[in-house]
Amino acid sequence: MDIQFNTYYTLIWAALVLLLGKFLVSRIRWLRDFNIPEPVAGGLIAATGCYVLYAVMGYRLSFDGELQTAFMLVFFSSIGLSANFAKLKAGGRSLFVFLLVIAVFIGLQNAVGISMASLLGLDPLIGLIAGSMTLLGGHGTAGAWGSILEYEHGVQGAMTLGMACATFGLVIGGLVGGPLAKWLIRRNQLQGPEGNSDDMVDAASPNFESPRKTRLITTEATIETLALFAGCLAFAQLMTELTAGASFQLPTFVWALGGGVLIRNALDYVFHFEVFDRAIDVFGSAALSIYLAIALLSLKLWELAGLAGPLVIILAVQAVVMVLYVALVTFRVMGRDYDAAVLSAGNCGFGMGATPTAVANMQAITNQYGPSHKAFLIVPMVGAFFIDLLNAIFLQFFIKLLA
Repeated sequence: MDIQFNTYYTLIWAALVLLLGKFLVSRIRWLRDFNIPEPVAGGLIAATGCYVLYAVMGYRLSFDGELQTAFMLVFFSSIGLSANFAKLKAGGRSLFVFLLVIAVFIGLQNAVGISMASLLGLDPLIGLIAGSMTLLGGHGTAGAWGSILEYEHGVQGAMTLGMACATFGLVIGGLVGGPLAKWLIRRNQLQGPEGNSDDMVDAASPNFESPRKTRLITTEATIETLALFAGCLAFAQLMTELTAGASFQLPTFVWALGGGVLIRNALDYVFHFEVFDRAIDVFGSAALSIYLAIALLSLKLWELAGLAGPLVIILAVQAVVMVLYVALVTFRVMGRDYDAAVLSAGNCGFGMGATPTAVANMQAITNQYGPSHKAFLIVPMVGAFFIDLLNAIFLQFFIKLLA
């Protein structure tokens, strides 16, 4: 029996999941010790409850997917609206070094997926689905490329398979990022800046770094910010429709981020209009939390349980490879310091899940150890914008190679 919750009830459930996650993290020490993000803690409990209802009573709960997509687009728009060219310049050499590290990882992740699929007697394209297409790309990329594989290359069930793999990655990315970063911090005896992270954030700090910080926002600023988000979403919809069926396609959330970058920098350098960053920060952080809550509420764990044994093996190997790569390559190349540890948490987030998971992982670390301006400057831009461009190039190359 299917039970469908509309927009309003989906939002209510998402709020309850976030409150549950906050309660669990505040009361259960090991969740704090392992820096598990609040949306992940509450969302996994809710997803498990949905699975029990399905297994025992046959109820399949469904939540409003359009609302989840809307909050995802708002989050990525907020990244674009906060990424003016001055911040890109501030990222400097570290931004491009991190981008190079991730580019190598994209190739490695696809090579592992294809190799494991071939060894297990599966279509190599299935290995690509269990690679950067879904793990690094997330649900948006999984949907966009899954349809291409299914209808143009004859991979049956590519869409369903892609969503299941992306779901697995979302959970693993949220679970391992915090513990790995904490292990790196302790093993290398690293220390964050002294003092409370929320108190240390100034006007020049990157967005999303301290979601608990109180920010004063006026009604006028709220209306202006809503207008900016509306512009980003309209641009994303327009570009998605214009590029539909083209040889080179980007997920809608990439267009939302790109629209934010264009609008922000046009206002800064052409119209000399001062954008209210604090309002963008609040909207972006709220959208991030609600998006993750709905995404985890919508997990169909019975689909994961039904995955074939070989696919489970591939995903398990991918998780191990990602942890080893982040610990041995990302952390070392990025400087073996506190910022590198926070970057490692973010790398785990989007390496197996999505940029919202990466940001949530980093927030969990910085809430305990102190701010990392460098990590919050680099990860949202690389994880949400540059990576999807690189991933699209890699995927096109591998598909042509294997098809």
